[in-house]
Amino acid sequence: MKVKDILGALEEFAPLALQDGYDNAGLQIGLAEDAEATGALLCLDVNEDVVDEAVQRGCNLIVSHHPLLFHPVKSITSQDYVGRTIMRAIQKGVAIYAAHTNLDAAYDGVCFKMADKLGLAAPQWLSPTESYVRDGQECMAGDGIIATFPTPLSQKAFMERVKEVFHLKSLRANNADKEKISRVALCGGSGAFLIPDAIEKGADAFLTGEIGYHHFFGHEQDILLLEVGHYESEQYTLEILRDILHKADEQLPIYETEKKVNPINYL
Repeated sequence: MKVKDILGALEEFAPLALQDGYDNAGLQIGLAEDAEATGALLCLDVNEDVVDEAVQRGCNLIVSHHPLLFHPVKSITSQDYVGRTIMRAIQKGVAIYAAHTNLDAAYDGVCFKMADKLGLAAPQWLSPTESYVRDGQECMAGDGIIATFPTPLSQKAFMERVKEVFHLKSLRANNADKEKISRVALCGGSGAFLIPDAIEKGADAFLTGEIGYHHFFGHEQDILLLEVGHYESEQYTLEILRDILHKADEQLPIYETEKKVNPINYL
């Protein structure tokens, strides 16, 4: 299967038109349009180690969640990892593609996967945005979701489940004290902007990757706020990408990176 056809499948699932205005999703470093895909390596972030891994595995395509080229690049040198990664990918003939906020906003995207992992049911958009067409069917895009536990959990049991599901050593929370957690709002990555929507929709808890110190204030009586870490909240995005690529080409070798790309360490 050609690289361009695989990218077409990704954009059928999560059209680039869904990405936020500040984003730079899409093809970052490309190959000739008629290049055959030899394999795909999936990751959240791309660096030179990931490019080397792709080469070692025989893959000429890397699909990441976060764009390598996010901020304007004024020079390409070996002085920073972005420049080194660009040069390495071009030298080795590896295409790099990013599915970022368009995948966040797509139906059955990042937030839906988070809810599924937690065992939440009946997910709905927390903040619907626009409709789009996928496989001939109309879908709704949005920001964040709200879903429900079939059986409510105590606050402690819910927090322990979050730690288990997202493989956390620690969990940041506000001072809310909820008797039961039933309705949960969540958003992968940096979702603090959705806290008012979560409260308005009657969520007992709101979970996201990054909240920020000042956003923790003032909601103790309204909602339980949980911050799990940006990388940790999006780790299951690779399963979504794998499913999309496998559906497009069942014979395509697909791998998840074994390189550590989370820049944050916990001691």
